[in-house]
Amino acid sequence: MTDPDNKTQPALPASGLITLTHVVYALHAFSAVAGITTAAFVVTAFLTGWPSLIAVIINYVKRGDVRGTFLDTHFSWQLRTFWWAVLWFLLGWLLTITIIGAVIGIPLLLLVGLWVIYRIVRGWLALMSGRPRAI
Repeated sequence: MTDPDNKTQPALPASGLITLTHVVYALHAFSAVAGITTAAFVVTAFLTGWPSLIAVIINYVKRGDVRGTFLDTHFSWQLRTFWWAVLWFLLGWLLTITIIGAVIGIPLLLLVGLWVIYRIVRGWLALMSGRPRAI
């Protein structure tokens, strides 16, 4: 039987993988919250905190297991959030070490922190709804 819309349905992931994806979001969220509640910037805690680093390792190790499921979009979303945050953090840090650039660098780091929180919340809400995360 063919799909009338000519779209194939992605495979349903094992419930353990759904739980694992929640755990990865929780690890990232834990790091981000640590940045809010301490003197560290959100983005600094997100990038250097052990929970986020463990989450990225889990993403890479389990990525093959979620291929072809809606969780694949969540894993991509999480990895892209991390690596884009690294790029923007480096740019903000380089600007901050210069006197003139500090005026731009510090607000940039704060904005990246807010962006990280937004990405974690948006992705996790989509996962709770059982939806793929748009890339």
